Amino acid sequence: MSRFLGERYQALEAYTPGEQPRDMRYIKLNTNESPYPPAPEVTAAMNREQVELLRLYSDPTAGGLKRKLAELYGVKSENIFVSNGSDEVLNFAFMAFGGKGAVFPDITYGFYEVFGDLYGISCEKVPLKEDFSVDYRDYLGRDKLVVLANPNAPTGMSIPVSQIEEIVRTNPDSVVLIDEAYVDFGGETCLSLIGTYDNLLVVRTFSKSRCLAGGRLGYAFGSPELIADLEKIKYSTNPYNINRLTLFLGEATVDAEAYYQEKCAEIQKTRAWTAAQLTALGFEVLPSRTNFLFARSPKIDGGQLYRELKTRGILVRHFTNPRIAQFNRITIGTPDQMEALLEAITRILNETV
Repeated sequence: MSRFLGERYQALEAYTPGEQPRDMRYIKLNTNESPYPPAPEVTAAMNREQVELLRLYSDPTAGGLKRKLAELYGVKSENIFVSNGSDEVLNFAFMAFGGKGAVFPDITYGFYEVFGDLYGISCEKVPLKEDFSVDYRDYLGRDKLVVLANPNAPTGMSIPVSQIEEIVRTNPDSVVLIDEAYVDFGGETCLSLIGTYDNLLVVRTFSKSRCLAGGRLGYAFGSPELIADLEKIKYSTNPYNINRLTLFLGEATVDAEAYYQEKCAEIQKTRAWTAAQLTALGFEVLPSRTNFLFARSPKIDGGQLYRELKTRGILVRHFTNPRIAQFNRITIGTPDQMEALLEAITRILNETV
């Protein structure tokens, strides 16, 4: 670091994204991207005219996309905030609503802690239960920003909406943020609660189920007042936060909803098959409602398995946190990719034993 970096940031531990190596062609099962391309209609929508329009600023209100999302999900445009990836919503939420502190699980999306540190927010990390599930009672009446990924990452596990509602109800003077990045793969959304509770913020992304990770597009649902708070932060930092092409492709993506529901169903089917195969190999596989599996084997160290797979051209995500160091997070790819993964794991286990 330079000698000019402010003292408050010098000890900041930045978020570490999943590796993106370029030294060879990998089967990428490490960053929870979709193995499928955007819908054909989305690809076909891109044309020379749209590229030429890049000379003009994008719509800072994201009005067209908000209207389409509102129609799709049965809410109003004023209930929607559109962002540069869901990480931007999380960033703004910590900035705007974290003044009394924040609370979230000890094993969850790593950016929560980074945002807390970035803004000097006192963060409490609540240990997951022994089986890696969230105990909703740990978040009742906390009177601080509650942040829960549901389904959780990297575990893939979820809690029911009835428990989410109890958390929201017992924290009336603080925002409860539910990160639903993976909800389309079998999770249960709490979107219906935003009309009842003005302190609930539901965050979504186009990166996973909508095959648009490279487009950097996210959004959130909430009361008009919460959305106005986020808009104030946006207009105070970067009003043109989403580029024209991403907004355009986002609208085309909403129009192709049937395609994405079909792909989500395919991923869930492949997930179930992969989980069964790993279990047959002796792995412990946590119950997942996401587009990934969290698994460990008693036959091989988690870090060793990650490294052995990488040498064979297959990337999975390994974490060094001691409590989960024996696990690897495995993104669900195409059936062919998962067959290649299982074949490689079988060979590795045979060589190890």
